[in-house]
Amino acid sequence: MSSPVNSPYALRVRDLAHRPGEMREHSLDVEVPDAMGAGVIAVRQGAPMHLDVRLEGLHEGVLVSGHASAEAFGECSRCLIEISEPVEVDFAELFAYDVSEDFDFFVRDDHVDCEPVVRDAVVLSLPFQPVCRPDCPGLDPETGERLADLEDHTPREVLDPRWAALGGFRASDDSSTPDQSPEGDGLTSA
Repeated sequence: MSSPVNSPYALRVRDLAHRPGEMREHSLDVEVPDAMGAGVIAVRQGAPMHLDVRLEGLHEGVLVSGHASAEAFGECSRCLIEISEPVEVDFAELFAYDVSEDFDFFVRDDHVDCEPVVRDAVVLSLPFQPVCRPDCPGLDPETGERLADLEDHTPREVLDPRWAALGGFRASDDSSTPDQSPEGDGLTSA
């Protein structure tokens, strides 16, 4: 396993190790080494990310909590135009001293590497189907044009093919139909 010291998210915790009650805060500006997210929207590789991190010494390990902010870029899932969306997430995780404990993260070489914790928080906050605006109409299914750009677009009425046979049926004003009397018996008086 590679050393966490090489990660831009790594923080030294030697002064906090095994000192419950000690606390330190950091403010980091990192360049995202690998894209966070996949699919339609992601925080791209090389994008700037700001982290406000709080490190607290506990009996079991170091509690790492903080806030991350960045900008995610992608496409609107309805009309496919380029969009950007701010990403603001909070995170917290305990980094244990002892690897035999039932924890997911550990203090290694007197450092904690916040990258997996930040990555999980950022990826889970990204929208599954991002849109450029909540009422985005999408694309025209026939022409592929963006509906928001069309001035007077009226959608073509699509008739269910199961009812197509009834399309030629029209109520006629034929005189052979009996007149309706006010009594509703359908008979005409002579």
